[in-house]
Amino acid sequence: MKLSDPLASVVDMGAKTAMLVSADRPVAEALQGISEVDLDRAAELLSRLRPGSTVTATPPAALFDATYPAEGEVYALSAPGLDMLCDRTVMLDRPSELPERLLALGRGRRTYLHAMHSMVDWLAFAVWEDGRLARSLSVSPDDGVIEDIGDRLPFERPYWEGEHAVDDYPLPFHPLELGERALYEFFGFFLEGFRTLDGKLAEPLVDDERVVMSGFRC
Repeated sequence: MKLSDPLASVVDMGAKTAMLVSADRPVAEALQGISEVDLDRAAELLSRLRPGSTVTATPPAALFDATYPAEGEVYALSAPGLDMLCDRTVMLDRPSELPERLLALGRGRRTYLHAMHSMVDWLAFAVWEDGRLARSLSVSPDDGVIEDIGDRLPFERPYWEGEHAVDDYPLPFHPLELGERALYEFFGFFLEGFRTLDGKLAEPLVDDERVVMSGFRC
């Protein structure tokens, strides 16, 4: 359920993601232009990313429900200039180690990885420009900073500078709160919300219950 109570705390989140997205323009802009599911195109994308795998179609799901698929299931969306995969196999402690076959998805484009798991307060994300790693971060309260490569992105900096600090927490910010902000910055939506510095709840750019992804078992 999305955060609607203005007094609710983002650190109580139960959000999980396992997403790899490649686009030739802002992802939110591309998602806003999608009006229907293209199952054949999504299946073709999956065949390129998982060559040799047996793939069976399963019911589609709204993006809001597809960000963390069940074990053995995958959600995919492919449209002109945009490819999106929700797959637990992209949940890497070190995003910089993403396999080359998956990085090939982003040749000539920008690629984003976003993964988080609320059970352990873990967050990882990365950005590649035409296959070149520009930024990678992986953090959790138990392991600290697992990976921190490249210049910190502008939206990250207030978190590192303590402007979103949580009392008695081993990191200068809560990973899930930064993860929600990264979802918004990368893709134009979030799962449970985040607050701006003035205390207001952010508004999404994309209706993640309207965007539908094709489902597969493989």
